[in-house]
Amino acid sequence: MSQTESRGGSKSSEADGSEPAAPITVMLSSRLMVLANLLKRGAILRYKRLTGLNSVEFGLVASLGRRPPMSVARLAEAVGQDKGQISRALANLLSRKLIAKTANPRDSREVLISLTATGLAAHDAIVDGAQERNRRLLEHLSEAELHALLRQVDQLTAIAAEMLESEKNLR
Repeated sequence: MSQTESRGGSKSSEADGSEPAAPITVMLSSRLMVLANLLKRGAILRYKRLTGLNSVEFGLVASLGRRPPMSVARLAEAVGQDKGQISRALANLLSRKLIAKTANPRDSREVLISLTATGLAAHDAIVDGAQERNRRLLEHLSEAELHALLRQVDQLTAIAAEMLESEKNLR
């Protein structure tokens, strides 16, 4: 891949007779979104098969993990959704006995959510599945390539976070 391609430019495909790629599809951000979407779709299918949980539910179970009980507000923040968006998923998890609700001993108006033994089993299946998927994704990289990739992803993540903050400040 040429420097122009890797930085988001396009390379002519006239030599092989194919149509040139749309400029946005060769950008790194687009490629990363495609990768993230493929990984997310595969994860949703796996966790549905292993645990019967939909994407919101498995996100909640994964976030609760083996942690102390969490408030609904903190849990919503952890999964990046508002309390209203997760209320139906929490009700489903409660009806399936995957979570338990208790009053916060420090503030009886607040509800704390924790995993039950059944919920912990689902959590462990999610973690095991995630570790297997991660192993399969990275098994073709050398240790040096993996460390370089992780450093680069961390660097790009920090830059993307700065870009997000800049966008927020332009409102």
